[in-house]
Amino acid sequence: MLIRPRSSGAIALRLGAVLSSVALTLAWSLALPRPAAAQDDSRSNAENRPKDFRVLQDRVTHRGREVVGIYGLVSEPAQPGMWRVQVWEELDDRVTVATDKIGCSLTSPLRITGTARRLIIRELNPGGVITPSNRLDHLMWWAVCVPDQAGKDPATLGPLARQLGYSGLLPEREQVVLGPGR
Repeated sequence: MLIRPRSSGAIALRLGAVLSSVALTLAWSLALPRPAAAQDDSRSNAENRPKDFRVLQDRVTHRGREVVGIYGLVSEPAQPGMWRVQVWEELDDRVTVATDKIGCSLTSPLRITGTARRLIIRELNPGGVITPSNRLDHLMWWAVCVPDQAGKDPATLGPLARQLGYSGLLPEREQVVLGPGR
């Protein structure tokens, strides 16, 4: 005698639930906004950028096209080798501008950035190892301290850094100073 299991409909019910879950996921993925692809120059903010603007980074990220550049260099009279610079970060839907300080001294090259509530001091090593986490810092440092190297890959500038007197052996550090809370 052959014993066959009786179908109670549970398999069909589970299959229906899986299919409706897949359909719901597909519908949500179609409804959610997607990252914008790189835009052509017709949608860029190039015409709105300051005249002394230097592009340091232009790439496509998960947030869309991102352009980072600097302009408005001003030397700090009380601190030789220290520069104040405007940092322009442009995304497809907005532009933010911040003021950073860049130090070009041989003994303590650095970038000071942050917000009103958080100050970030990054000690740099010109001519040292470039990683994704310090690339923008070095791009800014080279653009401010050695302007004819602006926009060049800092990973290739080690020999020039040593010619300029930087050892390439300085430790890179980051210090975060928290400001008053509201």
